[in-house]
Amino acid sequence: MLVTGNDILIPAREGKYGVGAFNTNNMEITQAIIHTAERLRSPVIVQMSEGAVKYGGQDLANIVIDIATRATVPVALHLDHGSSYASALNAIKMGFTSVMIDASHHSFQENVHETRRVVEAAHAMGISVEAEIGRLGGVEEHVVVDEKDAFLTDPEEAVAFVDQTNVDYLAIAIGTSHGAYKGKGRPYIDQARIVRIGELLGIPLVAHGSSGVPAEITQRFRDSGGEIGEAVGIADEDLREACKHGIAKVNVDTDLRLASTVGIREILQASPKEFDPRKIFGPAREVMSKIIEHKMGVLGSVGKAGPAPVQVR
Repeated sequence: MLVTGNDILIPAREGKYGVGAFNTNNMEITQAIIHTAERLRSPVIVQMSEGAVKYGGQDLANIVIDIATRATVPVALHLDHGSSYASALNAIKMGFTSVMIDASHHSFQENVHETRRVVEAAHAMGISVEAEIGRLGGVEEHVVVDEKDAFLTDPEEAVAFVDQTNVDYLAIAIGTSHGAYKGKGRPYIDQARIVRIGELLGIPLVAHGSSGVPAEITQRFRDSGGEIGEAVGIADEDLREACKHGIAKVNVDTDLRLASTVGIREILQASPKEFDPRKIFGPAREVMSKIIEHKMGVLGSVGKAGPAPVQVR
């Protein structure tokens, strides 16, 4: 069933579990996300970035909406890192049920102004809104933040921001970062900051840049001919702890990109003569499904959509 972000994230916040928000760029990724959620009885959020909107447009949005509408678990279609009021409105027109306005690179007051504009328009249409305060380092499409320019979210500033914007859920900077390279060793996650913000705000909180970048996947990527450095992701234990204190939406993109590419590379390496796209993209979908299943287990969303409906014959 296609629902708003609030329909999914408010129960997650109250239940102290997280919901995966997975980025999609094509049909196979979308199927892996929603079909895995259906199998595990988990609510889920499917995200499209502005790059995905440019790449797949209304066609890709329609694929997500169609599969989500036929699903028996809650699914939201979310705009990830919307860069402007116009971008958010365009997503709403396309059928998105949740949008993000990311004005975190502006001053506090400009961020408030831009976010409030989007909130007013989206709420009038029954659409929920995410915004961001603080700045994550790393690279994700048009979002490029050097580590020296990144800063963690100030709890009191977060309260003022929510009070002035009426935003539905808030992305906070707590040590995660975009991309496959999140630091050396185990990235530091400021759990005390999450606890404090969670105590001050009753709305769902969002962790961007939360791919685990499993060592197994990166090794399979190398073994199948790919080149990748010492990529490091966010530890499962850190995400589990964060979800206990207010993190309800957990963004995952890099893991699916790696898994999809591994599936494709391994088939082409093993069968150089293969040119049937079904036999190339199908295995990639299966690798992604396993990554999604693991992440849903970590976040605690498995079974939260309730039992499957009884089929009447």
